[in-house]
Amino acid sequence: MRTSHAYILTDKNDTVLYVGVTSDLRKRIKQHKTKFYKAFTSRYNCDQLVY
Repeated sequence: MRTSHAYILTDKNDTVLYVGVTSDLRKRIKQHKTKFYKAFTSRYNCDQLVY
């Protein structure tokens, strides 16, 4: 059985929120911080974990 984690990211000005779900939270947050995928979070610089 796999565990899943819901998480919320924001940008440095706390103006944009992003909600995601993943089974490997550490790996996924690292991908957001390094802008591994050129999608919403890289476009709006959402890389700070809120929850």
